[in-house]
Amino acid sequence: MNAMKSFAHPLRLRLYELLEELGPSTATQLSGRVGENTGSTSYHLRELARHGMIEVAEGLGKGKEKYWRVTPGGFGYGTPEDAADSETLGVIRVLLQDLVRQRGAELERWLTEEPGTPREWVEASGLSRRSLRLTTEESIAMRDAVMEVIEPYRVVSDERGPDHPDTSRVIVHFDVFPTGAG
Repeated sequence: MNAMKSFAHPLRLRLYELLEELGPSTATQLSGRVGENTGSTSYHLRELARHGMIEVAEGLGKGKEKYWRVTPGGFGYGTPEDAADSETLGVIRVLLQDLVRQRGAELERWLTEEPGTPREWVEASGLSRRSLRLTTEESIAMRDAVMEVIEPYRVVSDERGPDHPDTSRVIVHFDVFPTGAG
């Protein structure tokens, strides 16, 4: 849970998102995108690294120049039930609100970009929604099965650089939650 608390600062969350989107970047490159000075950006990057959310991208940069990248594997958002205290609950709520914001922005961006996207990528994409009537055990089994399908692709993706030929950054949204269960 301490790792998630590293996101308690909105700038850290934004830096993480940029690293996820852009790939390995320096504090100087990121500072221009977030409108902060390099010292502040460096501090927040070190805080994310201290909690294992990002790491130095070895083999990039010259001299003391550090490139940062998202730690392979990502992280889970947790649930309010995971919270041991009110501070952790607050962090989880902030992360979940940002998740909703980020997903909305990603879907809006896709709607804007789709008309100019190469046909093969449009055909490879998919948006869907299903409403199922499941037990908690079935929901858990489905969630775990989908994550098992995604995992090998995450590993392959983590091994590639952002400029790998014939690839594009692909967003996968997957949610399982009940409605009206209370």
